[in-house]
Amino acid sequence: MAEQNNSQIINRDIGTEMRESFMDYAMSIIVSRALPDVRDGLKPVHRRILYAMSELGMAPDKPYKKSARIVGEVIGKYHPHGDSAVYETMVRMAQDFSMRYMLVDGHGNFGSIDGDMAAAMRYTEARLSKISMEMLRDINKETVDFMPNYDGEEHEPVVLPARFPNLLVNGVGGIAVGMATNIPPHNLTEVINGVQALIENPEITSLELMDYISGPDFPTAGYILGRSGIRQAYQTGRGSVTMRAKTTIEENNNKARIIVHELPYQVNKARLVEKIAELVRDKRIEGITDLRDESDRNGMRIVIELRRDVNPNVVQNNLFKHTAMQSTFGINMLAIVNNEPKILNLRDVLYHYLQHQIVVIRRRTEYDLKKAEARAHILEGLRIALDHLDEVIALIRASATTEIARDGLIQRFELSYEQAQAILDMRLQRLTGLEREKIENEYNELMQKIAEYKEILANEHLVLNIISEELNDIKARYGDERRTEITVGEESILDEDLIPREEVIITVTHTGYIKRLPVTTYRSQKRGGRGVVGMDTKDEDFVEHLFVTNSHNHLLFFTDKGKVYRIKAYEIPDLSRTARGTPVINLIQIEQGESVNAVISVEEFKDDQFLFFATRQGIVKKTPLGDYMNIRKGGLIAINLREDDALIEAKLTDGQQEMILGTANGMSIRFPEGDVRSMGRSATGVKGITLDDSDVVIGMDIVDKELDVLIVTAKGYGKRTPTSDYRVQSRGGKGIKTINVTDKNGPVAGLKVVKDEEDLMIITASGTLIRTSMEGISTMGRNTQGVRLINIREDDSVATVARADKTEDQEDLIEEMIEGEVDVAGDSGDIVLQSPSDEVFEVEQEDPTGDSGSEE
Repeated sequence: MAEQNNSQIINRDIGTEMRESFMDYAMSIIVSRALPDVRDGLKPVHRRILYAMSELGMAPDKPYKKSARIVGEVIGKYHPHGDSAVYETMVRMAQDFSMRYMLVDGHGNFGSIDGDMAAAMRYTEARLSKISMEMLRDINKETVDFMPNYDGEEHEPVVLPARFPNLLVNGVGGIAVGMATNIPPHNLTEVINGVQALIENPEITSLELMDYISGPDFPTAGYILGRSGIRQAYQTGRGSVTMRAKTTIEENNNKARIIVHELPYQVNKARLVEKIAELVRDKRIEGITDLRDESDRNGMRIVIELRRDVNPNVVQNNLFKHTAMQSTFGINMLAIVNNEPKILNLRDVLYHYLQHQIVVIRRRTEYDLKKAEARAHILEGLRIALDHLDEVIALIRASATTEIARDGLIQRFELSYEQAQAILDMRLQRLTGLEREKIENEYNELMQKIAEYKEILANEHLVLNIISEELNDIKARYGDERRTEITVGEESILDEDLIPREEVIITVTHTGYIKRLPVTTYRSQKRGGRGVVGMDTKDEDFVEHLFVTNSHNHLLFFTDKGKVYRIKAYEIPDLSRTARGTPVINLIQIEQGESVNAVISVEEFKDDQFLFFATRQGIVKKTPLGDYMNIRKGGLIAINLREDDALIEAKLTDGQQEMILGTANGMSIRFPEGDVRSMGRSATGVKGITLDDSDVVIGMDIVDKELDVLIVTAKGYGKRTPTSDYRVQSRGGKGIKTINVTDKNGPVAGLKVVKDEEDLMIITASGTLIRTSMEGISTMGRNTQGVRLINIREDDSVATVARADKTEDQEDLIEEMIEGEVDVAGDSGDIVLQSPSDEVFEVEQEDPTGDSGSEE
């Protein structure tokens, strides 16, 4: 046996060898197979298929060719893997339910959304789609690098020119070793708009780009619920979006049926139908009597027939919960950047694509410049020959061989080898006058192009303009409308339809306890009855809000920090008639030191209704109610407060009211609501009243010309003054005196618009609560100091004033409501109770700064 050569044996730790070998294998899988390149959004197999089809001349205007021929070309020249992997990839590129913009134009059976497999490759045919030509455009102009194929006999592109951002437009999914990518498809028009926004503003953020790219746009359409997952994915590269099927509910002969028109992305329709049938069979979903798939070439239509006695919304919600009619798409924007896998946010993806396009345009321009200069060089030689035609002819005729003639031309006229050869190759027809003119014109045009090319290469701004113009052209030719609708509102299913829609009574106490009661809690009594006990409260507490609303209406809570929180009425605990209630802080996530100043009930968020705000520093703001439709659990900024300012009041208006503000120093101003223009939710507002340095606003209310303005001071004095005594002024002035503030009566503690059929609640700093009838308060002019309403100790002062309906009136009101004599007024669910006698019962909310909200 031959002696072993020990010099070829390397001693190596097996752990180190395994670790390094596995890392080499993993990186090979990551870069060469599983992950897309950020520049063209393609994995190697996609890129090789498109390039092979291009080399075969399979343009959109050429006949289809057998898929087997394409697969053979790909695996024979570029992709040393199985034919099934290549064919399945090509099939997916031809499916309109898989690709947002198909890169392959398939002819034959390429599968279906039911999960049917495509026909064998020997039966199907394909060619490049029109938009895929944009992926390959200018590839022959040295715009991208090429590398040897697996056997070194061919060359393939490292990346395609990709004249549109394919990574986002078509998305991609892939699993590598220890990592995976899952990028959803997007709308071409939106993505191109995003690239152009980046060109115009290189400092733009991912969040700002969402103004142009609103979210994924799936080929199967459907809905995306909410934007928080999109926002997270675009900012961090990771996130998830909830997709939901598009459905409608049809009524037919007192029976309802659910029609499914669109499905979430990548949901198998046949399996979905089987799953629904399985749930019905196992009685996990009840009420379905028939299930049919009526889909055809005109669109999808799954019909779910229901029993007469079931709520179709409840069944639909159960389908969303238990089937793929609602699915989650986990976004992981991982791509190859400079041969390394990286997690990218939205701006990163567009930035790297834009840098690739800059390189493509530069290399294309350099190629065109080189070709133009080469052609101009030849034309310069032809011009010399035409200028010395007789001498050139004589030299050529006198030469024994072509080489001698060429050398003679080079020496005599100082030409290059290429110029001399071009002269020798010139046909006699080029000697005519017309041909000579064509040479001159061509030369002049080339010189202009050469100047343009050089200017482009010297000016990056021109390069970016070219990219923008060419993207606009692609958008004009291939752009379309968004298919997937992004809905606002809740991102999870709430079984609202399982909760009955009924009128309920909401009560809120001065110290912040809230509860819900069904109207039927209060038994019907005849007029003059003693009523029933509505709530047990502490001696120092009282019911400050009482209003009737629908159990599905929204309740908006506004705090002194300028934030708004929202819950549904049915989310308030339904407690016993005598229970004290649940602390509001247990229902909404208010911060420490934050207090609720106003509560408003809303049925619909209509843009023709407004929220009107006032702050301690005299700032007012009016914002459409619709701007507050999507409020997060942690609250939302209702008004952007300045430093050392606080929100004291919020009112729901129709935009046509008059407002009155009162200050601690006894000033007031009445102005039309129209003086305050409508502005956005995050705006700060405008000046409502000009304050002295030591003054602050203590109250705001809506003016009623038939009612009085109540003023209460810190030392217990007060008065009522008719609203007609307050003339209408322009917003922002110093206002007029509403009470004569002296050391005797003290600063103003509260301002309310009141009527006789109410009680006045006065709460002092020490916690003393006094209730007095509004009828007993004197009516007097503005420039007076009022009369004593309560006796207050020297070390105490009025902290809060509030209105309260007379106890007997509340009980009578509830009786009338039960008997059907009371309407819940207002389509918007405003906090309004109105009796048949048109008597309005107002509801107000304590304001720790000295004012209290009211809703009429």
